[in-house]
Formats: sequence, C-alpha cells, structure tokens
Amino acid sequence: MGILYLPDRLEGLMPVAMNVNGHAPEGKAVNYKQLRSINLAKRGMLVLNLEWFGMGQLRTPGFSHYRMNQLDLCGASGLAPFYLAMQRGLDIALALAHADSKRVVVSGLSGGGWQTVVISSLDERVTLANPVAGYGSFRTNILFDDMGDSEQAPSDMGLVADYTHLTALRAPRPTLLTYNAGDDCCFKSGHTLEPLLQTARPVFALYGAEDKLRSHVNHVPGTHNYEQENREKFYAFLGDFFYPGDKDFVRAEIPSESELKTAEELGVPLPADNLDFHRLADNLASQLPREHALPTDKAAAESWQRLKREQLLAVLKVPTYEAVSLAEKTGRSGALQVTSRLFEIGGDWTVPALDITSHAEPGQKTALVIGDAGRAALVGQIDALVQGGYRVVAFDPLLWGESKVKAQDPDYLYPLFVASIGERPLGIQAAQLAAIARWARENESVEQVKIVAWGPRASMAALVATAVEPTAIIGSELFESFSSLKELIEQDKTVESLPELFAFGLLAEFDIRQIVALAAPRPVIFKKPNDRARRELAPLEAWYGLFGVSFKPAN
Repeated sequence: MGILYLPDRLEGLMPVAMNVNGHAPEGKAVNYKQLRSINLAKRGMLVLNLEWFGMGQLRTPGFSHYRMNQLDLCGASGLAPFYLAMQRGLDIALALAHADSKRVVVSGLSGGGWQTVVISSLDERVTLANPVAGYGSFRTNILFDDMGDSEQAPSDMGLVADYTHLTALRAPRPTLLTYNAGDDCCFKSGHTLEPLLQTARPVFALYGAEDKLRSHVNHVPGTHNYEQENREKFYAFLGDFFYPGDKDFVRAEIPSESELKTAEELGVPLPADNLDFHRLADNLASQLPREHALPTDKAAAESWQRLKREQLLAVLKVPTYEAVSLAEKTGRSGALQVTSRLFEIGGDWTVPALDITSHAEPGQKTALVIGDAGRAALVGQIDALVQGGYRVVAFDPLLWGESKVKAQDPDYLYPLFVASIGERPLGIQAAQLAAIARWARENESVEQVKIVAWGPRASMAALVATAVEPTAIIGSELFESFSSLKELIEQDKTVESLPELFAFGLLAEFDIRQIVALAAPRPVIFKKPNDRARRELAPLEAWYGLFGVSFKPAN
C-alpha cells in the first residue's frame, strides 16, 4: 500500500518513480520522503510512495522484520514478500495511463536503499536507481557491524551473489550510489562505497557506460540522511538521464514544506484480515511437515530412517567434523579430577570444555553437557551428574557461553551471516556435538556417550546430533525443550532470541517428532514434559515398539 502523487497536468508519457523507505517509524509520512515525492511530481513525474513492512501503517508486531524468519522455517523465503511488494508497486505504477516504461526510477534511504538495489538490480524495468546509505558488501557489513535486519542477510544469498554483484547487475542503467561521510547508523561512506564501485565499474565499462555509474558522498549533515543536499544530487542525476537537454529542468529543491501531510491525512484503509509475516507463517505451518506420517512396520521404518537421516543432514547442511583435544591441563578440585580442554573441530572451530570426573576409569559412562546459557550456568546440574557416576564433558558449542561471537552485537547477527553464506548454525552445533561424542568413543575408551541439554536451543542441537550420529551417541536428555517446531510460530518467537532454530525449510520436512523418530531405538527423554509434549510425542511409543523397545519420550 502507498500514496500516489500525480502532476497537475497529465499529458504524454511521463517518468515513473517508486519511492521506498527505511526504518522510519513514520513510514510513508516521513517528511524527507514526502518532500522527495512532491518534488518529483512537480517535475512532471508519476510517483508512488510505497509503505514498508514494519513502518508507518504497517508498523505492527506481525510485520517486524525478525518475524520473516518464521517463513524461512516453513521453507518459504521470508525475503519474498519484500520483493513481491516492490514488484507489485512497479506493476501498479507502470499501469498508469501516462507511465513511460523507459524512464522508471527507484530511490530510498537506509532500508529503502537496500530495497532499491534489490529491486533495481533484478527487475530490468527499473531504468535508473539511487540507493542512499542502504547497503554494503557482505564483507564490509561483517567487518564494520553494518548489517541490521534479517532481510539484509537472507538464507543462502551469499551462495549466489553479494551486494557488490547486485550493484554490477545495474549496468548499463544509470545508477547513483549515495553515502554519508559521518553516518551515525551504518554504511559509512569511507568503508562502504569503494568496494561496490570496484566491482561495478568494470562491468559498466564493458557496456561503455562508465558515466552511468556515479557516486556522491554527503558531508552536510553527513549523518544518516536523505535531506536536501542528497535530494538535490538525485534531482540533478534525473535531469541528466531523464531530461537531457531540458534547460527548464529544476535541479534545486522546490520548496514544498507547506504541502506536507500528517500520517492521519495519508492513511490508507486496510482490510481487517490483512496478512503479515506471522500470520503467513502460521497458515503455512498448519500444513507442515509435508510428510508427517511415520511408517507402521519395522522394515519400512528402518528404510525411512536411512532416507530421512540423509535428508536432515542436507536440510541443516550438517558437516562432518573431527575433534582434536588441544591445550589439555589436568588438576583436582576437591574430590574431582578436572581437565580443561580446547577442542579443535574440523579445522574451523575451537570449543572450550571441562572434562570432570570423580573416579576416572575405562569405559565410564559419559555425559556431554550443554546449555543455552553456557556451561558456566550449569554447575549444579554438572555436579549432580558427576555424583551419579558420570564423567561429564561440559562445553560451549557455537553461539553459547564462551563460544559466543563477541565481535557481533547484537549476537543474533552472526547466525544470520552464517545462514546467508549457505550454512546452518544448528547444523554446525549438531556437528560439533557429534564430533566430540566420536572423540570420546575413539580416544577415551568410552562406550556410552549421551547428551544432556538445558534450554530450547541446546535441546534442539542435542536432538539433531542424536538423530544424525547413531553410533557414538546412545541417547539424549532434554530439559526445557520445545515439543514441536510449530511452537516457535505459535508463541511468535523471533530470530533475535532463538536464531539457529529458524533454519530454512526445517519444518517443511521435519517436526520434532520426526527427528526423535530418527534416533530410535536410542532414548530421547524430554524431562519435565508439559501436556503439549506428551500429546505431540505419544505416537512415538508405537514407533519405538517397532524396534522392540518399550519407551515413551515424554512421561
């Protein structure tokens, strides 16, 4: 939805502008966007001022950008609504009677700059683009902590293209990259602009269109803005390519403050049943997973396990790692023998661990202990296991405790980056667990290795590790676990609090019941289950029975 600005006189073919916007709570009513829209209309352009999800009239919890990952979980791209909304905006604007399809511009600030490069690089109807302080390469985003919301790092995008490539895809169409020298939000010109230009310049040169790729750095005010100086650079750029040779084209801002409207005056009626990210995901989840029924005879069950285990490995991109224990140091703490270890896993990761026992002996049963809050928060739980005769290896997989990625703030951004380059944080965590379990079996003469996990994130990693590592892991105990992935949507969770659980397409193929079924006949015990868990997992009693085991995951 949006507002259409039209010139007083409609005649002949007229340029079309779609003005998109960023994280301005006022949305389409924000002053600098209204002024741009009014100015373009006064220059004889048809202007669509498009509202953005989560802003203005669409500023509702269900449109929070961190809820787009609920769609990812269901196997539907959370990025798709963003793109489809812009695509539909162009459809509407170009369907106007006087629309000139050869002169179409998109421009916007911040998230609007991101929208601009996405739609204008992929939709060839956009003939001119001016993204303003809205995006950088993945590399600069990571190094300078510039990434903001989920849509800027969609799952698997990095397997196909970086934003440098999207910029190059604009060639040979006129493109003005505007950034701010002292940007107090993100995408400061000093580190953001040059990598984009370095990639795009050679491509524009291949078309003989070097002059169509331009840049502007704003110094006054130099902050995160699309104020008058940046707007006037935009008008001048339009003049060069949409109105060449027109001596009457006005490049300076036409004063229009008296024509600004309030948000209420610009309000557009919305249907009561208007869908948002959350409601879309809820509708999708009701039909998932696609193949939810389990086989009812043993031969079919064993075949199902083999096929579905491979599928789970593929969906979560679970790597195969080898764990090596480094920097070992053993001492005593009272009656306990404590060995600090640093596991090197797969040559990619280091994982800190404490190996604790009261009486080390060959073949001693071992518990791998993990928790959402990190191993330092599990002192009491670890002590209870040691007193129960277990050797405990307590460690922090990727993203928790000492293995948090401290360079990224907030800490949900790193998992988004990982997913954007084609990996899955949940798959990495499960692979780290499986690697340490194999290390315990192979290097420590341990016959029984189980996982004990506290918290919904740790429980999910433990469950996946148990499902994909049938040899080294004999079972798992899960505290505070979800009983269905649908609870993430029903409880309206976001990627901010549970980042790895929104793995793309996981619920489309598996719910927790199906992942537990992969572990059978090994026990997966849901500690202190609620009624939902008992209901969701009750069918697994018959499933375990196919393997000759009498077992209920949730008692």
